[in-house]
Formats: sequence, structure tokens, C-alpha cells
Amino acid sequence: MADRGAKRRTSKTMGRYMAPEQRGRYTPPRPATATHSAHWYGWMLLDLLIFGLLVIVLNYLQVLPGSTSPWYLVLGLVSLFAAFYLATRYR
Repeated sequence: MADRGAKRRTSKTMGRYMAPEQRGRYTPPRPATATHSAHWYGWMLLDLLIFGLLVIVLNYLQVLPGSTSPWYLVLGLVSLFAAFYLATRYR
């Protein structure tokens, strides 16, 4: 059964080569001079990941001052989420 919603090709475009720019399917490559992340960016990302994990583990082991606190968990999770956010922006 034929699909009625399908777009039929007209005789003007049938059998002809069309450049990708004309069809609207072309994405130009990034220039070689595109910016990269700063040198410290990757280190900050790793520091936030390690810090968040360390705070959560130390809170679980009741080593941090004030015994267990939900605020330590919040601090660790915020640190982890910030690191994941930075990881999506890393170039």
C-alpha cells in the first residue's frame, strides 16, 4: 500500500545531482582555529568529581564534623552535577 504522506519526486529533480548545499543537508566543518577548552578546565572537572565523591563517602563513614548531615550530601551532589555539566561543555 502506498504511503500518501510521502513526498513525490518531480521530474525536475529526478535523475539530477543536487549539491548538499541546495538540499539543505550540508553542515560545514568546524574551522581549524576553533577554540578549545582552557588547560585548567579538565583539571577543574576532575577535581569537582573527586571532591563530590569524597564528600559523599566521608559523610557515609561519619568522618566529617557534625556527624552525618544532609547538607554534606547536597554539597557532594551539587559538586557532581557541576562536574557533569562542565563535562558536556568540554572541547
